[in-house]
Amino acid sequence: MQINSTPSPWWQHSVCYQIYVRSFADGDGDGVGDMAGIAQRLPYLADLGVDSVWITPFYPSPQHDHGYDVADYRDVDPLFGTLADFDLMLKTAHDLDIRVIVDVVPNHSSTEHPWFQAALAAAPGDPVRERYVFRDGTGRDGARPPNNWVSIFGGPAWTRVEDGQWYLHLFDVSQPDLNWWSREVHDEFDAILRFWLDRGVDGFRVDAAHGLYKHPDLMPRERHHRLPHPMWDQPEVHEVYRHWRTVLDSYDGERMAVAEACAGTPEAMARYIREDELQQTFNFTWLEARWSASAFKKVVVDTFDSVGLVGGSPTWVLSNHDVVRETTRYGGGEAGRARARAAALTMMALPGSAYVYQGEELGLEQVDVPPELRQDPSFHRGGDPVGRDGCRVPMPWSGSEAPYGFGPGQGQPWLPQPADWAGLTVEAQEGDEGSTLSFFRRMLKLRREVRAGLPDAVEVLGTPPGTFGFRRGDLVCVVNCGSRRSRLPAEAGELLLSSGPDPVDGRIAPDTAAWFRSA
Repeated sequence: MQINSTPSPWWQHSVCYQIYVRSFADGDGDGVGDMAGIAQRLPYLADLGVDSVWITPFYPSPQHDHGYDVADYRDVDPLFGTLADFDLMLKTAHDLDIRVIVDVVPNHSSTEHPWFQAALAAAPGDPVRERYVFRDGTGRDGARPPNNWVSIFGGPAWTRVEDGQWYLHLFDVSQPDLNWWSREVHDEFDAILRFWLDRGVDGFRVDAAHGLYKHPDLMPRERHHRLPHPMWDQPEVHEVYRHWRTVLDSYDGERMAVAEACAGTPEAMARYIREDELQQTFNFTWLEARWSASAFKKVVVDTFDSVGLVGGSPTWVLSNHDVVRETTRYGGGEAGRARARAAALTMMALPGSAYVYQGEELGLEQVDVPPELRQDPSFHRGGDPVGRDGCRVPMPWSGSEAPYGFGPGQGQPWLPQPADWAGLTVEAQEGDEGSTLSFFRRMLKLRREVRAGLPDAVEVLGTPPGTFGFRRGDLVCVVNCGSRRSRLPAEAGELLLSSGPDPVDGRIAPDTAAWFRSA
């Protein structure tokens, strides 16, 4: 295997920490996270060992979808602070050698965006309506939607306005889809990207990147069941990202973008990271995999097969703000926490960029938020019977009761924290060498030490049933997803780090992963 002799761009092997802005840290005591809170806690992230952060939307918004309904793409919502607070946070991050990625939401805006308000005030056929997807209805007097598309959040994807036309919203009714067939939309997002790049951001996470264009005929879904859905992954979307790549490349400092592109197949996903398009796309296959050695092996093999089609760089992710936390997915309790540590250690041994969702390093589980306190529009519209609030509960930092040091305020923050979180706070875990936090710090420190000399390729090893192992240069990683101790491969030499009990007599414990120097 050939080791690359030229330096890799910073993002290619970055450990990126996702900050869900409402729930990371509250600087002003109102029970909601903000820019000041992020700035105050950035030294914690530097000590943790991350290379970059991705911050979810903080723009002015009515918050119907907690910031993914953007009313102004060039400012900070007063709930989270000011542009000056953002600039201070960005400078603090850069002073700590942490890169900052911000969310951009190009598929839709808020109904409170000035463009949409102008569209509502205009008559059908007016050019300002062409910025969104407005259509006449069907049936008598146009009383039925233009087609049978369904919202991701549940219910029809169309809402009728007073003059009788309908507008498209693939997500919440408060999130009208922009019309990317309009030149104005392209020009507006060029200006938005440059506004934040000029302020110094290092990259963008592109929300619903496979959206944007809809098939111009807006045909009903069943007529295209063998083809990509006409609302997603249309070929024209790639021209957008080719242009965005030229914008990113026009700035110094290796600016980048990572796509949230749920494109359906590995081949479709790979198209987003062709050489002249975006640098990365999220790889959700591990996040979707069960606790299984064969499933993990398939994730790794299929990922390298897909990115290899375009010479791209892989990404790895176990969790984010939209899914059940992996500790709970893997069974919950101490068993789930042990498995989550093992999955993280396995993931961190692989070449590519790893994305860590806030609270993973604490071993947090999904919280069962009472239905009457839930705020997720997907839950309330029936699109998700579980909802996403349970993974968005604010971080516990210190103390024995809510708000666990989340901010200077008293009592519960915007989503209630469990009564039994005292042992999971950063403060509690910092003093415990056996804690998940201490393990994450050791893991990320070791990863940084060894990654520079490792090739960007892996060799899958022959291991017993229930285990998965691979070698990357002189680094060997083995994970045991079985129920009993299992024999290590001959390639496993000196132990570097274990997520659980150290191997004994050449055997690795269940629910454990370990790194070795190759024998």
